[in-house]
Amino acid sequence: MATTADAPPDYNIESPDVPKTTQRFVPLENNPEVMSTLVHKLGLSDSLSFHDVYSLDDPSLLAFVPRPVQALLLVFPVSKGYEAGRMAEDAPLPVYNSFGPDEEVLWFRQTIGNACGMMGLLHSACNGGARDLIATNTPLAELIASAIPLPPTPRSKLIETSTAIAEAHAAAAAQGDTAAPLASANVEHHFVAFIKSAQGNLWELDGRRKGPLNRGKLDTDDDPLSEKALQLGVKRFLAVEAEEGLGADLRFSLLALAPTLD
Repeated sequence: MATTADAPPDYNIESPDVPKTTQRFVPLENNPEVMSTLVHKLGLSDSLSFHDVYSLDDPSLLAFVPRPVQALLLVFPVSKGYEAGRMAEDAPLPVYNSFGPDEEVLWFRQTIGNACGMMGLLHSACNGGARDLIATNTPLAELIASAIPLPPTPRSKLIETSTAIAEAHAAAAAQGDTAAPLASANVEHHFVAFIKSAQGNLWELDGRRKGPLNRGKLDTDDDPLSEKALQLGVKRFLAVEAEEGLGADLRFSLLALAPTLD
């Protein structure tokens, strides 16, 4: 059983974003090449890379994604409907404050502005099967070793003070196909990761939430892109958004962390 510390007093469910006066990153472009270069630079084996997922239903398009998938990275606009649903779901939940070697997932609270892309990348690489493919003596390996014994609030300080993460992020933000916005910009899109834990649960990992969200049990052969996982995770998310009236207007994209293609 994971250890639990006292809940931090500063979490605000109605406004989980960090103040504009805090540290801010230049937003990352949702680009598989950019995200792959970044995660490799931080220490993940180049045997895994990010890939575009072009469909949630078409078998011929899903077949382009190499398997098994280790994580999904969903990118979507933060709408009024999404925020209403987030607050309704989070309201009865305790603020997550667990830590220790028995913690099922390693979750980071986002405390840097415009860093949701980095948070999604860290959640994807530091959990599930991807964690086993992180090289020793790398920024990711050092972050994991330092983060496990810490509750989420001091755990976030590790990211805030990491020169390696900040420099790698800055380099990646300059590599996209479009001009990067300023660090002070208000970015409407948000990144959320879905991973399968060693215990077989599908977890939604989002640094703006009260904590990690267990979306349900997967079968042994399921990965995060399996139909069961999609129903519990990404498709469930899209269905909630559709109920809020967004329907076809919902703009989202999906990346899969999966074996690198030769």
